[in-house]
Amino acid sequence: MAKIKKKGTSGQAKNYITRTQAVRKLQISLPDFRRLCIFKGIYPREPRSKKKASKSSTQNTTFYYTKDIQYLLHEPLLRKFREQKALAKKIARSLGRGEVSDAARLEKNHAPKLILDHVIKERYPTFIDALRDLDDALSLLFLFANLPSTTHVPPKTIALCQRITHEFQHYLITTNSLRKSFLSIKGIYYQATIQGQDIMWLVPYRFVQRVNGDVDYRIMATFVEFYTTLLGFVNYRLYSSIGLRYPPKFDTRLDENGAELAAFTLEGRTVGETPKAIEAANKPSSDAANQEVSAEVQKKVDKVIKKAKLDQGSGEQTTETTEEDTDAIDKFEPAAPEADTLPQPDLSGDQAGSLFAPFTFYISREAPKAPIEFILRAFGCKRIGWDTVLGGGAFTHNEADPRITHQIVDRPPLPESALPAIPAGTDDSNAVQKVRPGTRIPGRTYVQPQWVWDSINEGKLLRPDLYAPGETLPPHLSPWVKAKKGGYDPRASLAEQEEEGEAEAAEDEESDEEMEEADAEKPAAVDAKESESEEGSEDESVDGGMDIAGTDDDESDSEEEEEEDEFEGIEDADAGSESEDEEETARTQHQKELEAEAAGLPFSSGNAADASAAKKKSQAKKRASQKRQEEEELERQKMMMSRKKRKLLEKMMYSNKKTADESAKLRSKRRKLAKGEQK
Repeated sequence: MAKIKKKGTSGQAKNYITRTQAVRKLQISLPDFRRLCIFKGIYPREPRSKKKASKSSTQNTTFYYTKDIQYLLHEPLLRKFREQKALAKKIARSLGRGEVSDAARLEKNHAPKLILDHVIKERYPTFIDALRDLDDALSLLFLFANLPSTTHVPPKTIALCQRITHEFQHYLITTNSLRKSFLSIKGIYYQATIQGQDIMWLVPYRFVQRVNGDVDYRIMATFVEFYTTLLGFVNYRLYSSIGLRYPPKFDTRLDENGAELAAFTLEGRTVGETPKAIEAANKPSSDAANQEVSAEVQKKVDKVIKKAKLDQGSGEQTTETTEEDTDAIDKFEPAAPEADTLPQPDLSGDQAGSLFAPFTFYISREAPKAPIEFILRAFGCKRIGWDTVLGGGAFTHNEADPRITHQIVDRPPLPESALPAIPAGTDDSNAVQKVRPGTRIPGRTYVQPQWVWDSINEGKLLRPDLYAPGETLPPHLSPWVKAKKGGYDPRASLAEQEEEGEAEAAEDEESDEEMEEADAEKPAAVDAKESESEEGSEDESVDGGMDIAGTDDDESDSEEEEEEDEFEGIEDADAGSESEDEEETARTQHQKELEAEAAGLPFSSGNAADASAAKKKSQAKKRASQKRQEEEELERQKMMMSRKKRKLLEKMMYSNKKTADESAKLRSKRRKLAKGEQK
């Protein structure tokens, strides 16, 4: 007889454990259990059957893998948590006895410190794993770096987040690793490429933050504690890979003056030659391999070249050209106009480092200094100035400096009467020369901040006149969203995206709407004219006009005509559309006559407008018949398909139709906006 299995010893009941059971097994409190799970990367799991996993009638909500909890039993952090708990009891006992000095001594000298170095090594065995998990870390650390200090967020945490994020930004600036950026409602998105890994993070705008009590800052502080350790390790590895000393020198005086990035001073053996060091690290060691080639091997190669009758000079030229070609990034062009567009490669480090290198920028007071400074420095600009109000560390604080080539302004141009007066200058010779607000210095390019973002996303310097102060800016599009075939592309013109006859149909609809509005505006005049004509006709009929009563012969003739119409049904069906068109033309002509009569203008039936209208109607009929034929052909082809392929085709057609409808709506909206601007 087989052994009977005991309930709850196998299957889901064994593989899963509830949170309460896990806390009891580890013998720690619930907050410490949460911190430990965050540090170790252990998350709740969802079993297939909660009833089987809970081993009871009540369905618990939170489950963990049993093996994960057993793995936590040997964690060194558990001992630290217990030491903290014991220290808290001692401090509470000292305070209860009134021994405040002993409590302060215990808290200062005997508080155990949590060290997460071993946790970082366990969770990220290789450096590439740490880079791949850097997105959330950077987003959270940049968020805490911009928060105000409160009871939930101590100033030490904010200062630590600011320091390590600025260190990471300095690495991106030194290596020109930043690739793209986007201004969104949530904040500013950045993307950098580090050792082949694309890292994207979000930086909030520097508005006044209101810290609400709805957010549990204890859990977020736990993540911050872990991410600061992770980013510290990553920064050390990145700085060491390019020969820089970590941590860099930090000037507290400049930081208090608002210098931010300028408060750090990089030191190392390759401070000025960092891009060269990066290129040397990325390129394979071909020089050493060439040195190992002996003279005998080279002679054999020369003999083969002579036998093949190849010119050595041409070979050298080809090698040189190939070497030159390998330095530049290849551009993928479609083989046919209807082919799919291949994604183009991003900028290289050399191209990114030379985009803003030859220019000197000045940031006005109203423009956001921190993100603009970071992007300009990351793309090669070495000379950036700003007003003294924005902080120290600038290349120049003098707005009238003749070395400035570009000035970033975020206010519209004002008339001379609205400009304030120049503030009274001091007698000090070292005082900065004041420039009247709103004035334009000749020989300098004035642009709005969006020009910087659009230029780096396009990989080239865009036309500055499109981004001049006061101009309507072009659409700022996400660099990660590419225009699909059949979708709406804001960058392309309407003529390139419109389907055949779409513009004419839109014009017809607009003209019909205008006619309806005109009819609604002039109902009284038309009604008055019609009433007068009705009165005139009544008078004529009373005076013995042209109306004559019908006779029996007419009735018999009408009956014969009805009988003939019954036998001529086929011909009537063929001519039905023509009669409808004639009735429609007669109706529109009558409407135009009434409008001309109400306006007091002469009406001519054979004018050019009627000819153009008739031409448009014929074209619309032709397009409708062509569309009908295409639909019929498609239906015939669908009948020849299997059911599976037919369903797949219908899904594809549905998604394409949905995309086409959305694109048509956007195009019509753009058409109306363009028409409004022309008016």
